[in-house]
Amino acid sequence: MVKVFQAADATDLVTELRRSFDDGVTRGYEWRVTQLKKLLLICDNHEPEIVSALHDDLGKPELESSVYEVALLRNSINLAVKQLKDWMAPDKAKTSLTTFPASAEIVYEPLGVVLVISAWNYPFLLSIDPVIGAISAGNAVVLKPSELAPASSSLLAKLLEQYLDSSAVRVVEGAVTETTLLLEQKWDKIFYTGSSRIGRIIMMAAAKHLTPVVLELGGKSPVVIDSDTNLKITAKRIIAGKWGCNNGQACISPDYILTTKEFSPKVIDALKQELEAFYGKNPMESKDMSRIVNSNHFDRLSKMLEEKEVSDKIVYGGQKNRDKLKIAPTILVDVPLDSQIMSEEIFGPLLPIITLNNLEECFDVIRSRPKPLAAYLFTQNQKLKERFALTVSAGGIVVNDIAVHLAVPTLPFGGVGESGMGSYHGKFSFDAFSHKKAVLYKSFIGDAAIRYPPYSTGKLRLLKALVNSNILEIFRVILGLS
Repeated sequence: MVKVFQAADATDLVTELRRSFDDGVTRGYEWRVTQLKKLLLICDNHEPEIVSALHDDLGKPELESSVYEVALLRNSINLAVKQLKDWMAPDKAKTSLTTFPASAEIVYEPLGVVLVISAWNYPFLLSIDPVIGAISAGNAVVLKPSELAPASSSLLAKLLEQYLDSSAVRVVEGAVTETTLLLEQKWDKIFYTGSSRIGRIIMMAAAKHLTPVVLELGGKSPVVIDSDTNLKITAKRIIAGKWGCNNGQACISPDYILTTKEFSPKVIDALKQELEAFYGKNPMESKDMSRIVNSNHFDRLSKMLEEKEVSDKIVYGGQKNRDKLKIAPTILVDVPLDSQIMSEEIFGPLLPIITLNNLEECFDVIRSRPKPLAAYLFTQNQKLKERFALTVSAGGIVVNDIAVHLAVPTLPFGGVGESGMGSYHGKFSFDAFSHKKAVLYKSFIGDAAIRYPPYSTGKLRLLKALVNSNILEIFRVILGLS
């Protein structure tokens, strides 16, 4: 019989982990690097099991699972192992005349006991990647995987218990009840990946204890296509980033296309041609595409398609099979901007194309909506590239490709506005779970009487000159010049 996770269990769990943290278990370099190397062993020793779990949960093709989850995790772990000593080292900071003689540094301090709540769409990548940052920074961590990917959740719990130090790293499986009990505890940081709706609940729970949060959410990520683009490559990259990434069930998936009325027929034809080349004449039978995660999400997507003034806008696809949780790649043109498909994040294999009189209008369309997690532009126009990067507010921008910024560890990954707050990947993951502590070292030599009472006009002038680093004024005061 499975033991029910209760409030006392949540309290005891945090107490045990905080005791380990307070005892210094997680702070040293050796503990951190050992745990990271054990995460690497999980990837090396259990890739077939991970691939199998992802297929059970989402019908993911082996290539997507091995490359977009396991391989990306290996890269994150290897980078952390290689760079950890440098990340942990204090940064020297400049001092001023005001504190002379002194030295200063910024010390990276672990936050304490942190909670990671992950998502179902990339259940291994989005669970372990934040844990890499938490461990690298020297924290104790609890991982709560998504119950919507049960095979992956079960495997994560088994492997992390088997490989990692259970005095400082734990996994709690379950659904709303377990997550709610965890959120009632006091954490030193909460890292959440998922929907904006749940993100608001996370923030409300965190506010009770003034707990800082990282929210990796989503939004409607636009794709702008200029008429001077290489259309064949553009179509291939959009398809790979939309249907080739968990069948559109990804937070940085293209959500809609913006292009001109004049150019749109060519865009549609190019997408149709490449979709057929990728998935055949009957994409519902393709083994190279993930299925919809469950019947609730299938029904949500179906409702979007069946909405009045939307269903007759389908120009490609639209086939559905609820028993198999399959929806074919579907392209729609000029659906109403106030329709559900254009108001909510799609998170599935549907892709509306909105046509414009001129490409200039794309900036107004994007600006009129909440800030997305990603924005994409396909063009060879250098001025348009520069303007797009400068004026479009999004978590990240990619020019002439889709979603590949995710794999660049020197770039922060995160949202802005309603698409999230905080960022991670590479050193940014370490920073997300660290406190940058200011440390100043002063000597007893050179103690200046001017800072102590009784005050005088001369002391005032000299202190103002020192604070403002005004060398000329300092000499004037010392020499008694007015």
